[in-house]
Amino acid sequence: PRQPAKTLWYDRPRYVYLEFCVEDSTDVKVVIEDQRLVFSCKNADGVEFYNEINLYARINSKDSREKRSDRSITCFMRKWKEKVAWPRITKENIKPAWLSVDFDNWRDWEGDEEVERAMVEQYAEV
Repeated sequence: PRQPAKTLWYDRPRYVYLEFCVEDSTDVKVVIEDQRLVFSCKNADGVEFYNEINLYARINSKDSREKRSDRSITCFMRKWKEKVAWPRITKENIKPAWLSVDFDNWRDWEGDEEVERAMVEQYAEV
């Protein structure tokens, strides 16, 4: 049976970030649409993970990417309306048990665009 992966998210002026916490993932599939993201993979033990998120607002799917590491898969999605804060990542105003805010990466936007640009460039190089 499939189960949802533990997911962290955080908001930035230009992008919104989602991190699916699955170690040693294989068969990673990420489908990013303008209002929806579908994620699936397996872990080293063959457990299947599946998450589907109807996004709070529209994103630019063409300018959105994902990056896999040994610990997780991070997706960053370009907001259609930049500099508009997202109060949540889901369209529905309910918080799934598997979804949490990534407080380590959640910070005030003041002067944050340089930091964000550097992060995105770092991802793009991988």
